[in-house]
Amino acid sequence: MTKLLEVENLHVHYITENECVQAVNGISFDLEAGETLGLVGETGAGKSTTALSIMQLVPDPPGLILDGSIRFKGQDLLQQSASQHRKLRGEGISMIFQDPMTALNPIMKVRDQLREVLLTHKKMSKAEADHRVVDILRQVGVQENRIDEYPHQFSGGMKQRVIIAMALLCEPDLLIADEPTTALDVTIQAQVLSLIKELQERYGMSMILITHDLAVVAETSERVAIMYAGQIVEEGSVKDVYNHCRHPYTHGLFGSTPNIHVETKRLTPIPGMTPNAAKLPSGCPLHPRCKFAQPICQTEIPPVKCVNRPGEVPHRFRCHFDPLADEAPRFVGEDI
Repeated sequence: MTKLLEVENLHVHYITENECVQAVNGISFDLEAGETLGLVGETGAGKSTTALSIMQLVPDPPGLILDGSIRFKGQDLLQQSASQHRKLRGEGISMIFQDPMTALNPIMKVRDQLREVLLTHKKMSKAEADHRVVDILRQVGVQENRIDEYPHQFSGGMKQRVIIAMALLCEPDLLIADEPTTALDVTIQAQVLSLIKELQERYGMSMILITHDLAVVAETSERVAIMYAGQIVEEGSVKDVYNHCRHPYTHGLFGSTPNIHVETKRLTPIPGMTPNAAKLPSGCPLHPRCKFAQPICQTEIPPVKCVNRPGEVPHRFRCHFDPLADEAPRFVGEDI
């Protein structure tokens, strides 16, 4: 299959007078046409900065992309001009932002905000744009009689539907969904995720789904990448990573997640806190929280190792050792 997106050795820092926040530290991944990649990690892992880098929306200052390349359809986005980036956003790559409350302009009607996207990217009249706006809103479940209302007149779930409609107006090749259900209750979350998946299949888009929820990734994605301290520490097919996780951090995430197939009195969360990105530990950034840590983990950055299973995409993890190689799969008996 064709590689739609290729990110290689990406480094992004936020530099101020007082400190340097190392948000993304040498991540590499790719995405094929029509594929969904789940990007998982704690708050502060660098997930949203990765998304903003792909969109070329890292605030400058203080954000700087110091190294690496981001290739979309073979073109390096870091070598393109601001006008090329503006054309690409919405038409080639689109994004559903975390908070629908702040992603919409509060003083513009919904019709005007969506119409503006079309008039910017497509050669069409206002009448044609309005017809397209009504059509896309209908697809996401917003009635036509609400298009002249303001964002404050919509509930959180309906705002998110408007954001999804805006992201899909120009039928992009790549959709980045940055925790699209964070501000919604559980019932609405399920509806929104189902809607995104349905529209993705209808338009044949690739998708990067950023989330804290491992269950959401299991339902929506073919591959998963686990981020910690600005690095991808484990990556592979959802089935392989979930059934045969190799990195202690991934194992810790599963240990802090309830499993209906295993009776347990108490979950086992990862000890400690996510490291301060302005003061990352030396060596492996997980070593202060890792029960398997050895002296080498405190001084040397671990290499990337790869496990190949027949019929599966390569399973990569970043660790000096392979402490979980002989442990029983966490999801034995489950259809993951």
